[in-house]
Amino acid sequence: MTIGERIRKRRKQLGLSVDELAKRLDKNRATIYRYESDEIENMSLSILDPLAKALRVSPAYLMGWESKENKHLESEYYYFPTSISAGLPLCVDTIREDECETIKLPDSVMGKWAGREDIFITRVNGESMNKIIPHCSLIVVKSVELSELKDNDIVVFSNGGDYSVKRFFHDQENERVIFRPDSHDNRFFDYIVSYENAKSLKIHGKVVLYIVELD
Repeated sequence: MTIGERIRKRRKQLGLSVDELAKRLDKNRATIYRYESDEIENMSLSILDPLAKALRVSPAYLMGWESKENKHLESEYYYFPTSISAGLPLCVDTIREDECETIKLPDSVMGKWAGREDIFITRVNGESMNKIIPHCSLIVVKSVELSELKDNDIVVFSNGGDYSVKRFFHDQENERVIFRPDSHDNRFFDYIVSYENAKSLKIHGKVVLYIVELD
């Protein structure tokens, strides 16, 4: 394979679009197409090094000097062993980075989130999100600001010392935020926080991927 073919193949392995790879490299999509079509001859290390980091491989692999085709590529992430409630918020120990564990997951499973430093992994406990995320699933959570969220995003949030995972809705007309279950069990109900009572409300991140254990 050529350098361009290796770049394209690895990008697709990670589930990255051309635009997503371009964003990681602070380039435009036309530049990525040039890389993948081998329009740039004799790529310098200043190009290869950030490109290899974004694709979670070595510059030597992109150059064809080594093969990782048969190796199991994986990355390490922060893992919070305390399960996050998918029912009403439950009081759990405060999530502290210095007390968390780490977990390794295959890049092929993590896709475009492979190797990202702005995500953490935890586990869901409960049935209020079971239409989408079954009990005991691992969830991949990306750090976001409240202003970045859109209606229907699945988020990990806390109110005081309580943590939960729900769908997010912003009700500006009534000056409140709504955290809504997505369950086959209709006993679960909305958790609503008014702007006035939102001082202790914190969005810990948006769920971008979940991993289900079937057995």
